[in-house]
Amino acid sequence: MGDDGQPVAPGETGEIWIRSRAIALGYFGSPEQTAAEFHGGFWQSGDLGRVDEQGFVYIVDRKKDMIISGGFNIYANEVEAVINSHEAVLMSAVVGIPHEEWGEAVHAEVMLKEGASVDPQALIQHARNALGGYKTPKTIDIVAELPVSAVGKVLRRKVREKYWSDQVKKVG
Repeated sequence: MGDDGQPVAPGETGEIWIRSRAIALGYFGSPEQTAAEFHGGFWQSGDLGRVDEQGFVYIVDRKKDMIISGGFNIYANEVEAVINSHEAVLMSAVVGIPHEEWGEAVHAEVMLKEGASVDPQALIQHARNALGGYKTPKTIDIVAELPVSAVGKVLRRKVREKYWSDQVKKVG
């Protein structure tokens, strides 16, 4: 579904809404959260995806992880996949950081493989070659470690908090 609650065309990205007898009717003891996420029998999953002409669903990213820079939607997963494809990179976290003009700028924190080294500008160029201009990180920090969950998943929200904690607005 689009932000207007209407279906998007095949191939376009929208939020995945789910309706099934297996989906709860709401959140116990939280009418506010229920009202925010349940509409017309559908649950808004928070996942962004697209459906192809044959009906296959492709998950693109989490809605809260989408970066909006200068009016363009940028999916952190897409940028991370390109950065992580560089031979020196172990893992990365891509987030939107505050930017006066664009609202958010694409930023990456990158952990390198043991013994590897790479200049952040080389990683930026690597991303630019694959993604084009507006999706390319404007800045990259090489870090010794990234915050991860118990199962090893990078916690983008922890990275994002460092840049937004002192901001009045928490989004661009």
